[in-house]
Amino acid sequence: MKKSRAAEVLFWSIALPGFGQYLNGKIVKGTVLIILEFIVNVMSGLNYAILPSFHGNMQESIAHTDFQWLMFYPCLYLFGMWDAYRDAGGGNEPFAFLPFVFAAFVGTIGVVYSPVFNINGIYFGVIWLPIIFLILGFFIGSLIRKIVLKRLSSNDTVV
Repeated sequence: MKKSRAAEVLFWSIALPGFGQYLNGKIVKGTVLIILEFIVNVMSGLNYAILPSFHGNMQESIAHTDFQWLMFYPCLYLFGMWDAYRDAGGGNEPFAFLPFVFAAFVGTIGVVYSPVFNINGIYFGVIWLPIIFLILGFFIGSLIRKIVLKRLSSNDTVV
């Protein structure tokens, strides 16, 4: 039951940072995250960038994005997810935070390179490239977590 509660909170946090905190009864923290999400979203032009991206017009999306603000978004988004998930009882395993942290780091790299990264002239833009990088970062963090846990468990058996 605890895992389904943590999953529910995680999915509401994916919908909007702060919603998971509300479900956990952390009203002040949830309100702060929603306000921060709103500020970063508006200042970066994120919602404006979403529409042209979904229509395949990546250059328009890139032209109307303030990258100084948008670089905050992956870390804010992933922290909101991790915090809500942890407060709901998830992530109690050692180093469970690593996939979230690496997703935030690598997602931010995706934001930085989104105006210039292309494959054969096809741009992924300010929405799709960071999402792809977030997923990649999550898998990198999961792999690093497994390596660290394996190394720690092998050191315990040697002693």
